[in-house]
Amino acid sequence: MTPTPRYPRVSRTPKSERLEARVTEELKELIQRAADLTGLSLTDFVVMSAQRAAEDAIRERSVITLTARDSQLFADALLRSREPNEKLRAAFARLEKEVTSVD
Repeated sequence: MTPTPRYPRVSRTPKSERLEARVTEELKELIQRAADLTGLSLTDFVVMSAQRAAEDAIRERSVITLTARDSQLFADALLRSREPNEKLRAAFARLEKEVTSVD
């Protein structure tokens, strides 16, 4: 009985880029075993696993999760308008000097 893949089918779109990696024999055997268990080729398993890891890493670093308390504190801070202090005015002045407008 062939195992049912838990991964989506690999795109058959022509590919032009190449990745290479040197691994130990033990690691290759481990990855091959996992690929076999999921019904994927070694290449498809490695590519799909790398894609999933890349997407997870990007998502983890792109989304900020706040507790309800932290969310309320953040919203309160945004809603309380304050006059800029001297340090903030100086920072904006420096920024204005460094940034040039392109019209």
